Amino acid sequence: MGTETFVTQTKERIYLLDVPIDIVKKENLPVVIGNLLGSEGASHIVLLSLWDFLRAKRNSEYRSYVLKADVIIPISKSLVSGVRFLTGKESIRYLPFDFIIAVLSTLEEREHSVYLMGGKKKVLEKAEKNVRKTFPRLQVVGRYAGRLKKNRDRAILEAIRKASPSLVLVGKGIPGKELWIWRKSGKLGAGIRLWCSDIYAVFANKRRHPTDYAFKYGLEWVEFCFRKPFYFLRVFLYIYYKILLLFYKFFKNRKSPPQSGEVLNVSP
Repeated sequence: MGTETFVTQTKERIYLLDVPIDIVKKENLPVVIGNLLGSEGASHIVLLSLWDFLRAKRNSEYRSYVLKADVIIPISKSLVSGVRFLTGKESIRYLPFDFIIAVLSTLEEREHSVYLMGGKKKVLEKAEKNVRKTFPRLQVVGRYAGRLKKNRDRAILEAIRKASPSLVLVGKGIPGKELWIWRKSGKLGAGIRLWCSDIYAVFANKRRHPTDYAFKYGLEWVEFCFRKPFYFLRVFLYIYYKILLLFYKFFKNRKSPPQSGEVLNVSP
């Protein structure tokens, strides 16, 4: 159906327009991450923007990646307002930078490890230096910068398995972007995987993260669109999303939420 809720002690999973979103209070975030660290298998976290949300409704592979995620964190104000409109619930939106800092802090407290992937070589080197300085008890067990060439793919996967990091943090420059995590999941061993496109540029002080004011009012997209003006065309996707919300609110028949890994025909 348009919305459905599944509650655990630390997070609440809602299905918004048949796409899952988790409500994780900030005070519960260390417990949620700790639970993932305590599991023996592989897991991945999705930082879900509005555009990725709409992508999950039309792209079967990306939808499977989202449905199989252990934690799905909304990062767009539009998703928060959509949840409120259809369910009356208050979901928690995170700034990606702040969320990753919280994850790394939890890893450091438990003396776990991270493997860094993506970004340009100099950017990644500076980002690693800053990570080591900020989180001295966090073990950085490896890094790989730049584009992952096919002839290096097997060697990098083997290096990650041998390093056995608690977290593989993936940024821009890896083929397939976040779907690389999904496609290589079975070859990476245990641990958490997390994708964030510009995280290394932010860690290396090459790019600013949005101000608290811009994030509070959902204006973080404006600066991004000025860097890539054609992204202003996304206003039409925003309008489409609003129409979908109205459609589900007033016309959509209720149906069971999708099962994990199930791909549905979600055309309205």
